[in-house]
Amino acid sequence: MRIEDLRKIGARLLLEIPGLRRSPDLKEALGTGAGGDKTFPIDRRAEEIIIAGLEACGVPCTIISEEAGLLDIRGGGVRVVIDPVDGSRNAVSGIPFYCSSIAVGPGETMADISLAYIINLLTGDEFWAEKSSGAWMNGSLISTQKDDIFSLIAFEAQVPGNDLPRIIPLVSHSRKTRCFGSTALDLAYLSSGAVSVFVSPSPSRSFDFAAGWLLVREAGGIVTDLDGSEISGVPLGLKRSAPLLAAGNRQLHQRALELLHKETRG
Repeated sequence: MRIEDLRKIGARLLLEIPGLRRSPDLKEALGTGAGGDKTFPIDRRAEEIIIAGLEACGVPCTIISEEAGLLDIRGGGVRVVIDPVDGSRNAVSGIPFYCSSIAVGPGETMADISLAYIINLLTGDEFWAEKSSGAWMNGSLISTQKDDIFSLIAFEAQVPGNDLPRIIPLVSHSRKTRCFGSTALDLAYLSSGAVSVFVSPSPSRSFDFAAGWLLVREAGGIVTDLDGSEISGVPLGLKRSAPLLAAGNRQLHQRALELLHKETRG
């Protein structure tokens, strides 16, 4: 499977999915996906497009998707972790910030991911990365932030009452903060240098961050849990597995860790 195959899928998504914003049944849930969240028409259609595109590649693969769960194509093979629409709540609420995310790897853990692709379904921004080969945005090589200034810290608060107090010591030191509502896009824009640090205290699922994990690493950044431990051994699956702390470089990451654990030490 090649990045060209994933970009073809992205082109089809961009052709059809933005128009669903005007669908009269946009907010009508169709049920619950394998990941445990509600499935909306936009999720279903994006997944159908991605799966059809993967089938057209002719490569035996095992899909791990937020909506369909586990699905073997041509008997199964390389793992393909997809989030058809990351930021579904934004999509159904009319907030224009959501994406599709695809990560590919021959094994069962994060360390095995070798190819990543994320497309912003409104702007068309494409991000992709190949293991040991770098990361790109719209065809241009990208890199993460190089200095140690907290210019913009993005965060996800799945359980606000628990998550916000946990990260206040960090976000209060940032020049600007944002909660965009799409982990994959947060990590994608961090890989381009637009975001200094991203933090998500509650455990996320691998399809939320698998592609973004490779993008950030290939662009020069760091992704760990909130204790600074590697998450490369996290299994590729449907369960919530790890909180996230991503930073553009080692200095930013170390400063973020110190602030997150400042009150604990005190």
